[in-house]
Amino acid sequence: MAAFIDAFDAVLSDLDGVVYAGPHAIPGAVEALQALGPRGVRLGYVTNNASRSTADVAAHLRELGAPAAEDDVVSSAQAGADLLASKVPAGARVLVTGSRALAREVEDRGLIPVESAEDRPDAVIQGFSPDLGWRDLAEAAYAVAAGALWVATNTDLSIPQARGTAPGNGTLVAAVRAATGREPLVAGKPEAPLFVAAAQRLGASRPVVVGDRLDTDILGGNRAGFATAAVLTGVDTPESILRARAAERPQYILATLADFYRPYAAPVSDDGVWRAGAAAARTEGGRLVVEGTPEDLDGWRAACAAWWEANPEAQGMTAPELVWTGVSRHALA
Repeated sequence: MAAFIDAFDAVLSDLDGVVYAGPHAIPGAVEALQALGPRGVRLGYVTNNASRSTADVAAHLRELGAPAAEDDVVSSAQAGADLLASKVPAGARVLVTGSRALAREVEDRGLIPVESAEDRPDAVIQGFSPDLGWRDLAEAAYAVAAGALWVATNTDLSIPQARGTAPGNGTLVAAVRAATGREPLVAGKPEAPLFVAAAQRLGASRPVVVGDRLDTDILGGNRAGFATAAVLTGVDTPESILRARAAERPQYILATLADFYRPYAAPVSDDGVWRAGAAAARTEGGRLVVEGTPEDLDGWRAACAAWWEANPEAQGMTAPELVWTGVSRHALA
């Protein structure tokens, strides 16, 4: 059987929770990425982390052993600066609530970074930086409340780190939102242009978006019209994927990036029962009966297919009563 990756000509990969967690590579991820090139599959990285330049991100990836050139990385800092430049004239003053890398992107587009609301900025751009503190958020709130255009590079509520899950840019954006009652324009994931730009750079016609977050990676890839694969090495889990609202449902579920090179057991409908590999699932009203065990990823693939068929237009999360039988596939026939 063909490997999963053979259906695609490019991978658009998230970074945090997919390639690395904090400074360290996720086990097996680098080896999986290294093997794409010899199979003729292009590789691009799409990241919502605006704290580092694309050159620094690429250098970090190379240090880990992953193939990466600066042009292979598309960041929300770039998208945020592009959005900002489309909304304000050249020479406009911009309060940068974020990293020096974000400020450089602003400068590169002919805008003038400032550091205080007292500088009467025309706009505020907010991106993640681990060095942001209360005073930075306060300056952003003062400027936004005074009427400055507000752009957020992304709204990830959390970010995977080596020690666990930490607050992301969305948490910091929420603080400014709570103080001002305003809503920002959002540039990065889950908006489609970031993914479209990455695919265009690679000249890809059949890309697959790979990420660990439904609300950014998968939603954005779906909006771009690309195939999407959730990988279980970061934020989201089989349980949260099963409960996902319709717009955030991936087409594929992978345990790790090593699954690129294995056949994929795509769920198939069989007279009201969805089968994936040796597993099967069916719905009974609000119950979801799965033949198999929670340790078997094929069981989750079948479960998602059955539950999503029964709830095709879910606008919010849905949670079935989940029953695992742990018996042979013929039990559901």
